[in-house]
Amino acid sequence: MKEKIRLILRSAATAFSLFSRVPMPKTAWQPENMRYVLASLPLIGVFMGLVLAAWWGVCKWLSFDSILLAAGIALLPLLVTGGIHLDGFCDTVDALSSHAEPERKREILKDPHVGAFAAIGVCAYLLAYFALATELMDKSGSILLLFLIPAASRAVAGYISVSIKSAGEGLLSAMQTAAPEGSAKKVLAVWMAVLGIAMLAVSPFAGLFVVLTGALCGWLVRRMAVRQFGGMSGDISGFLIQTCELAMLGALILTQRVMWIWFW
Repeated sequence: MKEKIRLILRSAATAFSLFSRVPMPKTAWQPENMRYVLASLPLIGVFMGLVLAAWWGVCKWLSFDSILLAAGIALLPLLVTGGIHLDGFCDTVDALSSHAEPERKREILKDPHVGAFAAIGVCAYLLAYFALATELMDKSGSILLLFLIPAASRAVAGYISVSIKSAGEGLLSAMQTAAPEGSAKKVLAVWMAVLGIAMLAVSPFAGLFVVLTGALCGWLVRRMAVRQFGGMSGDISGFLIQTCELAMLGALILTQRVMWIWFW
């Protein structure tokens, strides 16, 4: 039991080392230290949610306006993750924009160069995220959903990543191979269930809409990954995290406006 706990802790440290800039104890690059990396992915989202909550509190305390608040909401995730998921978003946008065969798309995913469509895509993404964040309202408890979205997006992306085969060799393939069969999928399913219940408890109407939006994003990206690339990859997983967060943020704002109209 103690050895299993050590493995889980080392896997969590490896996950933070790979997918964030949070300082962590060094762990050896070995398969056993990667067994629970995918299952630990939502923990990074929990940390990011705490960062966003702290920023929200600071902005309200110092009476910052919505522009500065939104800038922090859009940029703090990049500070925490180092932009690794946004890099996957860029690569996936480039590959999809090529309209090439799946094999060629997989080659584009591995290309370290940034194409024109990737640059356009990341600019549009950040602009949309910032614009949406300026519309957030703190008139109801539904704002707490904002702090749960990063963990939920990673739970969805992790679950989809372990549910379908990897499109070729890479980091995701190595993590899938290292993970005990079925265990990561079960843990991520628990993550999704717990986070879904938490969102519904915070706000039944808004929470339900945000949860359904996240599930729809997961299904659509899974379908796209199979059809366009022949499977999942680390870049596509990053693409899913980013698009899921954007869509869930949009769903939160839409439901906040609807609730405001209905109840005020």
